[in-house]
Amino acid sequence: MKQLFWIALLGILVFVSCKPNEPEPPDIPSAFSATPYDLVIPPLFPPIDIPADNPLTVEGVRLGRYLFWEKKLSADATQSCGSCHLPQFGFADPSRFSTGITGEQGSRQAMALVNLGWAYNYFWDGRAHTLEDQVIEPVVNPIEMNNTWESALAALRADPIYPPMFKAAYGTTDITQDKAAKAMASFLRTMISAESKFDHERAGTYTFTPLEEAGFNLFLTEGGMNPNTGSPWGGADCFHCHGPAGMQMGDYLMHNNGLDAHFSADPGRAAVTGNPLDSGRFKTPSLRNIELTAPYMHDGRFQTLHDVFVHYNSGGEVSTTIDPFMEASGGGLYLNDVDELALIAFLKTLTDTSFIHNPAFSNPH
Repeated sequence: MKQLFWIALLGILVFVSCKPNEPEPPDIPSAFSATPYDLVIPPLFPPIDIPADNPLTVEGVRLGRYLFWEKKLSADATQSCGSCHLPQFGFADPSRFSTGITGEQGSRQAMALVNLGWAYNYFWDGRAHTLEDQVIEPVVNPIEMNNTWESALAALRADPIYPPMFKAAYGTTDITQDKAAKAMASFLRTMISAESKFDHERAGTYTFTPLEEAGFNLFLTEGGMNPNTGSPWGGADCFHCHGPAGMQMGDYLMHNNGLDAHFSADPGRAAVTGNPLDSGRFKTPSLRNIELTAPYMHDGRFQTLHDVFVHYNSGGEVSTTIDPFMEASGGGLYLNDVDELALIAFLKTLTDTSFIHNPAFSNPH
């Protein structure tokens, strides 16, 4: 029996010693845990949805801020995301169309970056479903950064500051597109604007001036012709798409707001879905910091808030897909010059100077 025991033990040892080499485990310590980021949700704001696979961490947000301002993401290391989203302009571009590294211009206005954690369907045509998806595109867009992610990641790996930052955020020095996108998305979710006069008025710590109050009432009142009385409703009709519920001042849905009667130049959402009923529909942006983010509309065609007022007051261009909330068929809004002054006075209460000067969002390089 003893002889059989030793023979069996010897067989076990031989089997174990002959097992093929197992792959090396990733360099992520089993006890690794980044520091949770304490995101403060402003009063009256709804909860924010954070993806389960991309929790907010101090280290991830810090890395995302560096990447947002990192020019090495472009093919010639001359442009970053921040090159077209400038703080003093509400993180938008004051030019009608942004110019990429090749000198070519795009065909749409760079959208302002504000409270993106509450938004969805990113870009003017809503083609990116998440922030993680959205931040990937500008790097490879031929008329923006004109790079490949392979080249961009190689540049980050060669920079001594990034391997330690990725390790701090994710427990590994492995620099990947997925981790870079998650970090930038995390940073963008922290870019919260909630210190405007409007926010303070809603919180009871500021009182609108009579002109601002009149503008807010116009903002919240139905516009166009009252079919029951044959006289105008008297409002600016803004609330349907830019209502204050949730404090975002935009529903982020796709609307045709009567800019054009035909859509050959830019079909909008229809270019994504292939559905003709989406022709001329574009994402509704937030009106926060609207005073700072000119020019306006998806193609930057309006230079001033006066131009925007004139457009909506006219009722816009009639088309087969025009939004039911537009008053094109009824002759417009019937607002006067005093109404315009009041409405613009209210819109300026959405300006948040603390947001554009927040050092947490500034260029760290």
